[in-house]
Amino acid sequence: MRADGWHPTPIHDLILKVHQRCNLACDYCFVYTQADQTWRDRPAVMPDEVWRAAVASLGRHVRRHRLSGVRVILHGGEPLLYGVSRLGLLASELRAEMPAGCKVHIGLQTNGVLLNEKVIGSLRQHRIMVGVSVDGVEADHDRHRVGPNGRGSFAAVRDAIDLLRRPENRSIYGGLLCTVAPETDPIACYEQLRAFEPPMIDFLLPHANWERPPRRPAGTTTPYADWLVRVFDRWYDESDAISVRLFEDIITLLLGGGGQSEQVGLSPSAMVVVESDGAIEQVDSLKSAYDGACATGLNILHDDLDAALEDHGIVARQIGRAALSAHCLQCPVHQVCGAGHYVHRYRPGSGFRNPSVYCEDMRILIGHIRDRVAAEIRQRETEVVEAR
Repeated sequence: MRADGWHPTPIHDLILKVHQRCNLACDYCFVYTQADQTWRDRPAVMPDEVWRAAVASLGRHVRRHRLSGVRVILHGGEPLLYGVSRLGLLASELRAEMPAGCKVHIGLQTNGVLLNEKVIGSLRQHRIMVGVSVDGVEADHDRHRVGPNGRGSFAAVRDAIDLLRRPENRSIYGGLLCTVAPETDPIACYEQLRAFEPPMIDFLLPHANWERPPRRPAGTTTPYADWLVRVFDRWYDESDAISVRLFEDIITLLLGGGGQSEQVGLSPSAMVVVESDGAIEQVDSLKSAYDGACATGLNILHDDLDAALEDHGIVARQIGRAALSAHCLQCPVHQVCGAGHYVHRYRPGSGFRNPSVYCEDMRILIGHIRDRVAAEIRQRETEVVEAR
């Protein structure tokens, strides 16, 4: 491929797993409940030498590739277990290391339970954007997102989001992440998320693959599409709709643009993870495929980030159409779908060169959005002609 002129895309998104443990015990968590259990053998807390090595390597990467911007996501487990003072120090040194002219976006993805006024104040001081995971209404959220004692976390998450909604904190309110659950009421879920006034909502399909397929309620063949279609129609008909990344990406791709989500499109993945022991890995959602699926064999303590660009797994996520299966290439919406999320393609024996395990759901969702958008375009064209 290099001989034919292909070049890897530099890393723009770096995920730092600053804490391996979590204060919740969500029953669908791909880190703790699925195939890969490497978290057990790693330090619970990322040592300073690891994140400093990652920051230094990212600075060299930015200079080498003359990047105008990078994003660093502080992740876990639950990253707030790391402590806000240490997170603040990391953020300060990260910004100091980047060259002038490089825009640095620092984010944190949290379950929200540890957010309080003091913590949010510190995060605001260090300009760390906060994304919160919440799965709709209280009963649905508390069915899966529970503490070690089995009690639901919704009340604590609601209080945390209410703090983020305050005018003085909205500058760091990044948005909400919600995992689709087909047995729930999609409109009630969307209305609950909307009531939290987020700047953005992202819906995530549960991580599954051909060996471990997703739950499908009896009597339905495409429950995830059915759920998302109902939310889309509600969202699309609103005059003051909140940003929903999955829907906006599909619309943009249908109109010939590029997507920003891992779930759709053929844009090259420019993301790597640094684990608490310094291991440089592919995105950790791959932990749901098989033990070691994320591994590159590299470590930030003695390997440069550029070395990750030679890893075959990372290359496969950067070559777009060339990585698709023959089945996908024959599909009329493959440029939009992009075979879905990479991890959802896994099948033992054939790896990731397969359609998504959500293939039919994606086809129906994309087709529905295409038809709605096309109908609106035709209507507006008619209105313009009649106005003349």
